[in-house]
Amino acid sequence: MNTDQFKSMLAEKGIDLSPKQMEQYEKYYHLLVEWNEKMNLTAITEKPEVYLKHFYDSISAAFYFDFNKPLNLCDVGAGAGFPSIPLKIAFPELRVTIVDSLNKRITFLEHLSKELGLENTTFIHDRAETFGKNPAHREKYQVVMARAVARMSVLSELCLPLVQVGGTFVAMKGNQAGEELQVGEKAIKVLGGDLESVHSFKLPVEESERNILIINKKKPTPKQYPRKPGTPNKTPIE
Repeated sequence: MNTDQFKSMLAEKGIDLSPKQMEQYEKYYHLLVEWNEKMNLTAITEKPEVYLKHFYDSISAAFYFDFNKPLNLCDVGAGAGFPSIPLKIAFPELRVTIVDSLNKRITFLEHLSKELGLENTTFIHDRAETFGKNPAHREKYQVVMARAVARMSVLSELCLPLVQVGGTFVAMKGNQAGEELQVGEKAIKVLGGDLESVHSFKLPVEESERNILIINKKKPTPKQYPRKPGTPNKTPIE
């Protein structure tokens, strides 16, 4: 996917990018490749692939959920900033908080945000399990997102405690979404969530399957969740 295709395919979805926004994506790409030589941020470094599999793929959540307002959004385990930074560039009113367990990734994100001139972005070095217990963040976000972090039964325990009642958990998944949902249904319910919809589509050019899961937070998450670091992964709610 070249930059012209990136711009035109998003325009087809009603997302019109300005020259300034296109410059921000270009700068993002160059910083990602530059820092990737010092630390492991991504295995994908070819420009057409970064634009398709990182930028376009991240923004695809906006095809099924409305980001056109100043939402308070938390991205759990964003790594090199996906999906929240590509979304933030496209929808500048978003207020973005990223939590990641690796401090060097946080250092990269802070530098990236400064270089791109992004406002209302916060980067926190923490494990999702302890972050979800922190009263300053627990049930404080209108939207919580995660992309390629863990299977649904585990991911729900990391993300749903951060979603305010009435808010939304948006999980971005590949072709395993159906199986993961079957196993993860119990966790979603226990943690206060309710599956609203699943949107399946093919990523352009390479035609790989993607799924966007929209989960509404219906009631508060029980106090015992999330459990201590590592426990959700070892003994998921299933």
